[in-house]
Amino acid sequence: MTQILDKEAIIRTEGLTRVYRSRGKEVHALRGLDLSIPMGEFVAFQGRSGSGKTTLINCIGGLDRPTSGEVYFRDKPLSKLPEREITRLRRVEFSFVFQSFALLPTFSAYENVELPLRIKSLRRRERRERTMRCLEVVGLGKWAKHRPYEMSGGQQQRVAVARALVTRPEVILADEPTGELDSATGRQIMSLFQKISIEENVTVVMVTHDPVVEEYASLVYHLDDGQVSDVFEYPENLARE
Repeated sequence: MTQILDKEAIIRTEGLTRVYRSRGKEVHALRGLDLSIPMGEFVAFQGRSGSGKTTLINCIGGLDRPTSGEVYFRDKPLSKLPEREITRLRRVEFSFVFQSFALLPTFSAYENVELPLRIKSLRRRERRERTMRCLEVVGLGKWAKHRPYEMSGGQQQRVAVARALVTRPEVILADEPTGELDSATGRQIMSLFQKISIEENVTVVMVTHDPVVEEYASLVYHLDDGQVSDVFEYPENLARE
């Protein structure tokens, strides 16, 4: 089982631990994790509630600091980077998709996706080209003028994925993005992430408790009590040939 793991890693963790204090007690959310995320793959962290999945993805994305150990992005140790560089990574290299769609209700789908480009002060023509392309990638080109309340939950999550993609990130980090969706719509979102990793060459890292992800991800880490209990590779899900 090394076909995928032997590929160049865009993200690595070594001896990663995260300890919280709750009511005077130590809670060990991560217990010395060593793992590798290959570039351009769809990778999933799977496990029950409390297994450490969200803590892990937060440490990888620079939203949380590990207690010990290290996260490497392109072989750069995040703990050694100044806060302004961590902020730059979150804005430029990483994009985030969450369980709640986090769309602005008064904005259209187009305006929600375009917003990060406005913040970057890109020119109007480039903003339009990139926004419409990303809406087309997620299958919502014809829904550009619709507001979130006019769309289904699955469509709203697709808008959130388009918004994450529009900045051309190296990595999309998705925390339970199908948690509020029915099973059929959840499959559609997983298929979309698979498509993005294959066609856009973006590394997708997804946290989920849904075993269906094994039909779409190329690499699945099973977490249990803050540790990796199993690793499964599914090279047939790459379909890049």
